[in-house]
Amino acid sequence: MPGQESGVPEDAMTQHADQSPPATFRIRTATASDLDAIMAIERASFGASAWEAETMRAEIGSEWGRYIVAEEIATDGFAGERTAAESAVAEGADAADSHRALGYAGLRSVGVEGDVQTIAVVEEARGRGIGRALLAELLIEAERRGVRELFLEVRADNPVARALYESVGFGEIGVRPRYYQPEDVDAVVMKKEMLR
Repeated sequence: MPGQESGVPEDAMTQHADQSPPATFRIRTATASDLDAIMAIERASFGASAWEAETMRAEIGSEWGRYIVAEEIATDGFAGERTAAESAVAEGADAADSHRALGYAGLRSVGVEGDVQTIAVVEEARGRGIGRALLAELLIEAERRGVRELFLEVRADNPVARALYESVGFGEIGVRPRYYQPEDVDAVVMKKEMLR
């Protein structure tokens, strides 16, 4: 879809020295109830190129694809003893944050062709392998759907995402000049032949 990148933002795979240990996360199929969380990540990740909420809603509900969400599974990390009051406060805080969306991704497939529509991860969770895990799940889904050729577009100015895609077998097949608007950035078109 024009204006949308199927790549994690440029610094998405960078591990920061001051970053806390990776949170536990799980990947599940997105539903309409995830739209607000997905759109918050979408806007923060893609800015002016972000999809409209109605477009994303249609994508999430489409029979031609599958959207997935990586959500945090809270781990307490508390090593000491707590009073009953401290435990109640912690449990309330954990409940609010325990299934926070960390990223999402989408696949569209028709017949033997598929397209990685998008992948995005919240800034503070980048560098933890979430983008790679989302992509791996999309590859499994593409195989399940009988996709033989999988395509994507990625910003030419995003070497981190391009390297991620190359690492799982995508190769560059062309360029779409000025594809990402309003930024005027070229899209590198990539393709992966799915093994059968």
